[in-house]
Amino acid sequence: MENPDNLTPMNQIPCRPLRKRCPQLILVGALLASVVFGGSAFAAAPVEPAMSRAEIESGLKSHDHALYIKQGWIRDPYITRGPDDSFYLTGTTPNPRDPREQTDPYNVGLGGGSVVGTTVQVWRSKDLIDWEYLGTPFTFAKDSWHQQPGDRLWAPELHWVPAMKRWALVHCPGPKANLALTAGADLKGPWSHPMGARLGPKHDPSLFQDGKTWWLLWQNTQIVPLNQDFTDFAAPPVRIDPAGSRTNAQGQVKSAIGHEGATMLKVGGKYVHLGTAWSTDEGRKGSYNLYYCTADKITGPYGPRKFAGRFLGHGTPFQTRDGKWWCTAFFNANVPPLARDGIERRDLSQDAQTINQRGTTIVPLEVKIQADGDIYIRARDSAYATPGPDEVQKFAN
Repeated sequence: MENPDNLTPMNQIPCRPLRKRCPQLILVGALLASVVFGGSAFAAAPVEPAMSRAEIESGLKSHDHALYIKQGWIRDPYITRGPDDSFYLTGTTPNPRDPREQTDPYNVGLGGGSVVGTTVQVWRSKDLIDWEYLGTPFTFAKDSWHQQPGDRLWAPELHWVPAMKRWALVHCPGPKANLALTAGADLKGPWSHPMGARLGPKHDPSLFQDGKTWWLLWQNTQIVPLNQDFTDFAAPPVRIDPAGSRTNAQGQVKSAIGHEGATMLKVGGKYVHLGTAWSTDEGRKGSYNLYYCTADKITGPYGPRKFAGRFLGHGTPFQTRDGKWWCTAFFNANVPPLARDGIERRDLSQDAQTINQRGTTIVPLEVKIQADGDIYIRARDSAYATPGPDEVQKFAN
């Protein structure tokens, strides 16, 4: 989740990557519509439909290119497997039936005109192609413990907790952060709030299970273990950062993995700490990317910051039943989606830009244990696999 007021003006109008269509005509059309109707290029840019069943099925097998699997306005898409072996999708969304999802399809979700709603919407799928809508099992108005719930709900994550046979939900924004549990195995209310106000402000909270212990991560990155019933922290929080630092064009020295969207994986015997940042290390400048570092202990020390994928910021790495790794991706830009041709060589530093369509995309990841025991993670699709010229940190291959 980004600072909802950190929105820069649209100062470029690149073309959309509509498959097998002339990008020059699309750009001219957008410009003409903007002049004639007094709107922005966003208003003129059409929204591309998700890929066909045949395209997605083929891509899931080949595991070598990005798959645009579901239409619909969403940020921070989160996919997990449930106890029924189905895939569950949630994320930052508008409220159901909000007309702006059609009339303002490229709303960036930030600022006073944000389309972000007050509910957690959920979809379920057996195959990542057909999605069953499960409604809004959690809403601010009905299910939050906050007396003044606020008007937006950001970055929800759903986690199945086997020992409890319950679902856990975390979400932000920080002042309204929540950790909630279902009453039983069904993904629905009533919800309990085992910590309530003791949770405190938490930007982009995430949960990670390591053996019998569940850990809470937030704010790029603090990490703390929870007790068995999630009613309290089991130890003081610890800050984890990658080794080393980097300096952006403004002379700011940074060592954190990113500024938001922190998650954790365990691959082999290594802990993999993932985080999100703009390629320039400046707000809404460049591409929204995913980075990682590794350690032998969850509390560190961690090794150097490495590049996982371009345009994968606040993505969820997950595995399909055949063991292949994928990462969710979404539209996060100030301009319509760019054409992917030649994107590896394109400097995007002047504005927030992406090749992702509006909706949920999944991008194949290569995840492997190297000869020295360390973990290698990189997007397999060439348009996502290469840091662009705007990347502030220089990475080895």
